[in-house]
Order: sequence, then C-alpha cells, then structure tokens
Amino acid sequence: MDQDGILQVDRTQGVIDPIGEPSVERMHRKSTQAVTASTDETEYVIAWGRIVPFILLHLACGFVFVVGCSPAALIGLVVTFLLREFGLTAFYHRYFSHRAFKTSRWFQFVGACLGSAAIQRGPLWWAAHHRDHHRHSDHDGDVHSPHQHGFLWSHMGWFLTEKNYRTDYSKVKDFSRFPELVLLNRYDFTGPVLFGILVYGIGWWVGYAVPSTGTSGWQMLVWAFVVSTILLYHVTYAINSLAHTWGSRRFATDDDSRNNVWLALAAGGEGWHNNHHRFPASARQGVYWWEFDTTYYVLVVLSWFGVVWGLRQVPREILVEGRAGTLRERYRSAGNSADEASAPANG
Repeated sequence: MDQDGILQVDRTQGVIDPIGEPSVERMHRKSTQAVTASTDETEYVIAWGRIVPFILLHLACGFVFVVGCSPAALIGLVVTFLLREFGLTAFYHRYFSHRAFKTSRWFQFVGACLGSAAIQRGPLWWAAHHRDHHRHSDHDGDVHSPHQHGFLWSHMGWFLTEKNYRTDYSKVKDFSRFPELVLLNRYDFTGPVLFGILVYGIGWWVGYAVPSTGTSGWQMLVWAFVVSTILLYHVTYAINSLAHTWGSRRFATDDDSRNNVWLALAAGGEGWHNNHHRFPASARQGVYWWEFDTTYYVLVVLSWFGVVWGLRQVPREILVEGRAGTLRERYRSAGNSADEASAPANG
C-alpha cells in the first residue's frame, strides 16, 4: 500500500499484493498476526445508541401494511434500489476504495452523495474499511471475515461497534484532501435525510398530479426509501458474508473469496468476488463476457460521454490464469478421485 493507502500490484510475483509487500512476506505476516496483534477492548463493543435506528428502520418495513402498495411505489423501490446500489458499487467500492477508474471532482462528489444516500456511512469511512479488508482478507485484522468472527458478525455486526464506527483517514489520504468529501463523511446523515425528503416529495407530487396512481408521499417513503434501503443493506452485506463462504473459486487467492452468480445478479456484478480479490484494481469484476456486471456496463456508457475515463482492466495473464482455474474447479466438482496433482494447474 502506498502513502495514500492505495492497493498495489506486485507483478514480479504475479499476484495482487494489497500492501506493497512481497507475497511470501505477506503470507508469513498473516500467519503470525494472531500472536502479535494487539487487542482493542472496543472491537466487539456494540454501540447501542447507533443500533437502535438500525433496528427501527427494519421494523419500519411493517408500515407497508399501513400505507398499502401501488405500481408507482414498486417502480420507486426498484429505481431507488438500483441508483443507490450503483453509488455503492461504482463509487464507494470501485472508485473510492480501489481507484479503478477516473472522473472529475464534481462527478466524484455526485457519486459520493449517491452512495451516502444508501445509509452505509460516508465514502471515506467505507473506503478505509474496505482497503483494510483487502489488506487482511479472511485473516486476523479483517473485521468482517465470516471465518474470523462468524457469519452474522461479518454480515451486520462489525459496523455496529465503537471501534469500527471511526474513520481512519490515514487509509484514505488520497481522498481526504477534498474538503467536500471530508464534510460529507463527517455529516453522513445529510445524504439519507435529503434523499428521504426527495422520495416523499416525489410520492406526494405523483399522488397529487395523477390521483389514479393511488400513491402518496408516505407510501413512496416506505417502499422507495425504507424497504429499498433494507433490501440494499442485505444485498451489500452478503458480499462480506456469503461471498466468502458460498460459491466457486477460480483463483487461488490467500483468502476464501468466492464467485457467486446469484450475488452478482443482485449486487450489480459484485458477486464475482474471487475475481475481484485476484485483481482488486479492475473496474470490471465480471472479467469474462459471460459474467454479468451491470456496474461495469454503466461505467462504460458513462465513459462514452466523457464523464468517467481510464477504466482499468484485468491483465491478460490473469485472464489466462483464470481459465485454467475454471478448468480446475470443473475437475473438482466432477468428483474426480484422481490425484490433485493431475488436475489442470493455475497459470
């Protein structure tokens, strides 16, 4: 990792090295971390004052039985889900965490605002934690590894603690120099509040202008904000939990990242998680033509208009390695009892 906390590529070793160390040194460090790591008493202390709104938002889904439903509300749910999902997958993840493409300062802020509307904290908090995840993936120091802390903790327990609530700005020096991003990160509640008001206003206007739709401000708020947010929560959280326990492994990374087609479909291409851990800096996580990656497709369209540019791609040698890895997975899934050494090897 360089001075800005950006993930690096160790081409001499032919593998991704998120912290700029030779791969062998990194593996040795991970094997000894459990002995040398210091403990933090706040690591597993739940911040109950912050968990109450999280619980209440889940319970608020019950208001669907009060406000009713309409086609307009369901359309609103889908649109707000997809828009904010793109804010998370394209900007919070691929841009702020991995710098997988380039954009202007103003569009960088637009993406940050879109991601913040998903109520998953600020862009710098998100990126700092995610860079740490790649630094320690599925080893001691990975705060949301299902193998280190259990499935439920990795899914939605880790971010409710005092320790993990903080933003480590030293991990995101490259983006901390923008005051608007620091401000948005500090007051991360403003995005969701403004987005909620906007959703309510749209619902009220549609109900007023076209009464036959049967919608209202409150109905739209419940479906297109509350329900949409909860669905987006758990689709996103599943990448931390399910994508490290369920799926196939094309690449022999030193974590337990998995490729999962169902998560890829639900999460805009993020489910190709083993691909991602092999080459985090790529703007494309569905690295082969048959791997559905809507986030990347939208980024390509935006690049046609010059809004984004410099979309980073997976090197050819890694694509070749991946094809060999796919053959190995098929060999294993076929239940062949022959010696493992006879299976097609990586690279």
